[in-house]
Amino acid sequence: MEALFYHVSNVLLPVLICVLAGYGLARFNVYFDTKMVGSLVSNIGYPTLILSHLSGQHIEFEAFIRVMAASIAMIACFGLIAFIFLKVIKLPVQAFLSPMMLNNVGNIGLPVSFLAFGNSGLSVSLAVVIIVLIGVFSVGIWVPIGKISFKDLIRQPVIYSVIIALVLLATNTTLPVPLTKSFTILGGLAIPLMLLTLGFTLATLNTGGLLKGFLLALFHLTMTVTVAYVLSHLFQMQGVTRGVFILMCLMPSSVATYLWVEKYQPDNAPTVASMILFSSLLTIAVVPLALTYWI
Repeated sequence: MEALFYHVSNVLLPVLICVLAGYGLARFNVYFDTKMVGSLVSNIGYPTLILSHLSGQHIEFEAFIRVMAASIAMIACFGLIAFIFLKVIKLPVQAFLSPMMLNNVGNIGLPVSFLAFGNSGLSVSLAVVIIVLIGVFSVGIWVPIGKISFKDLIRQPVIYSVIIALVLLATNTTLPVPLTKSFTILGGLAIPLMLLTLGFTLATLNTGGLLKGFLLALFHLTMTVTVAYVLSHLFQMQGVTRGVFILMCLMPSSVATYLWVEKYQPDNAPTVASMILFSSLLTIAVVPLALTYWI
């Protein structure tokens, strides 16, 4: 048990330290342009991370596709359960559905999966991240606005990097060494910048409706645990794939969804911010237990 606790600490403490560093930047009023950093991560960090890592053949094509399919099922389950729940308790679907159905798999899920399971864990987590990113730039925008538009989605470089990476995986092709090394350097931007941004954003969220936000976060956690258990069995996952998928299901509500809620559903934005904050705190408490007793 002591060795297991030591391993879990080694997984979570680096993540928490980086998040706290971002939190400290906000508290000490250090200039940190979250929009510029977000643009760097989405336009350079994510695409190059996907290309550099998947071209290294750390996961088989068929396994990668299965995890992507399970990720689609994960989002669909979250969306259906959350939709019914919001209707029952009479909260506006346009404001709360996207934060309930899209997890923060990038900021927290990627580094935790990498530290816990190494390169193979990072490859599996990328399959989930790709699907959730597509969800953030589609459903995450469409629900708060109340209409469907593919304009923002097709502008995302990550979409094209995924297509190229899947071709490389399917054909068992690797990129030329200079490209691989360049993409590895640029892809290295993604994880530390995402963690700093998460900490900074959590420190600057305009929270309100704290009790309601906490109860929503508690329901979100219960939902994610249930879906993780059901889908990991339904897709017959084992080993690293099972462990990473469960971790990614347990991730908190996506901070990225808050930006669109704040813009298009401002009356409910403080409560959504509270839910995201409590969801993140609950994840910090639950992940060590999941790594120790479940995964």
